Amino acid sequence: MQLLLFNAFNGLIQGAFYALMALGLALILSLNSVINMAHGGFLVIGAYLAYTLAPYLGFWGALVAGPLCAAAIGLVVERVLIRPLYKRPDPLYTLLLTFGLALVIEDMTRRIWGPQGLPFQVPEALNSPVSSVFFFITGYRLLVVTIAIVAVLGLYLVLRHTRLGIRIRAGTLDLETVSTLGVNIYRLRALNFAIGCFLAGLAGVLAAGVLGLTPPMGSSLIMPSFVAVIVGGVGSLVGSILGGLLIGVAAGITTTFFPAASEAVIYLIMLIVLVVRPRGLLGQEGLFE
Repeated sequence: MQLLLFNAFNGLIQGAFYALMALGLALILSLNSVINMAHGGFLVIGAYLAYTLAPYLGFWGALVAGPLCAAAIGLVVERVLIRPLYKRPDPLYTLLLTFGLALVIEDMTRRIWGPQGLPFQVPEALNSPVSSVFFFITGYRLLVVTIAIVAVLGLYLVLRHTRLGIRIRAGTLDLETVSTLGVNIYRLRALNFAIGCFLAGLAGVLAAGVLGLTPPMGSSLIMPSFVAVIVGGVGSLVGSILGGLLIGVAAGITTTFFPAASEAVIYLIMLIVLVVRPRGLLGQEGLFE
């Protein structure tokens, strides 16, 4: 039973990373209409920059600065590379662009920080178990869950109660009408892209404290995050969170009984959902038709 709880909790932590990644992917896809294959690259950028800044800012400062740096770089990437492609209706152009960008980011990471894994130092107090019985529940793992919840609630408040959030929600429904009302849709898309990159960077910093730092870490998390978006329902932010947690916990539980199938179960869940409910658990029918 304890082994089952151990793997389920590990799956929950992994699911929190998937949920943050999927949330950013869903935001960018809904408003920017970009299938951002470089999303894992922004996760790597946030994690490695946090690692670099930690000796100067400390753990807590790096936890904030890493995602903010990822968001700032995301703004530049959106302005220089992605914005010129908005006039092309075929999403294949941005998909190929971001796929190439992901490869560039991974290669640059290897050249700057080296190909070997690096440890991301977490405060010693956070590494201690909070219970002698449930030794796998450490302060840092609880911090990961707490920050993920705070990030989700913060995004909800921004989308519901700020002018920027209201414009983003309106733009996902009818961007042309928002433009005719005098809103600068290019700036709106840029800010939305930056928010998505911030969430990826945050997931990267949090994951680094659990998994360590490696150049391909973004590649290993990006595909399950896309699966989370599909399972939850394309266009549904709540669905993306639910999908991320669902596949994370399912993979963790599967590890207890069939370790070799822990990754396969993620895609099996996607297959079942697509057969039973093609639009996903919380997706809207015909959203992108």
